Amino acid sequence: MPVRTGARLPVALRGYDRDQVDGLLERIARALNGGAALSPDEVRATRFDIVLRGYEQKAVDDLVRECIRELQAAAPRTVRPGRSRVHPGWLISWIQNARFSGAGMRPGYDVRDVDVFLDRVVAGLRGVAPPVTARDVRESAFRVVRLGPGYDEQEVDRFLVQLAGALERR
Repeated sequence: MPVRTGARLPVALRGYDRDQVDGLLERIARALNGGAALSPDEVRATRFDIVLRGYEQKAVDDLVRECIRELQAAAPRTVRPGRSRVHPGWLISWIQNARFSGAGMRPGYDVRDVDVFLDRVVAGLRGVAPPVTARDVRESAFRVVRLGPGYDEQEVDRFLVQLAGALERR
C-alpha cells in the first residue's frame, strides 16, 4: 500500500519543525512519482529541528519509516540494499553441487524432472540454451512419485526459492 505523504500529522507542544517535515515529505512524494531521485539513506540522514507547536515526533518517525520502505521498494534492483550480484560461475557450481534427500516412503518430486530442470538452468547460465528466469523457477512444477526415486519436496522447494532469489541478483 503506497504511503500517503500528504497525511495530516498531529501537532505537539514541542515537536519537529513543520516546514522541514513538509519539505521532506514533498521531496519523497516527488521521488515516488518519478521526480528527482531520493535515496532511503538521504531520508534517514535528515534531521529536524525541535520547535514549539511542531509535529509530534513519533508520528513523523513512523511516517518517515514507511516512506523509506516505499523508496526501497521503488528503487531499481541494482540499487536495493543487501542484494549483491551473483556470479554465474558460482551459481552453476552451487546448482551442480545441490543434493536432496530421498523421499523414502513419502511422495516426492520425480528425480528425473528435477534433474532435467536444474540442467536446463545451468545450460541457460552457460549461454548454450535460453536463460531460465526467476519466474520460471517459481512456476516450475514436477511430477510427484509415490513409488520410485523421488526427492524430498520441502528440500527442493526451499532450494528453488533460494535459486529464484539468486537469479534475480544476477
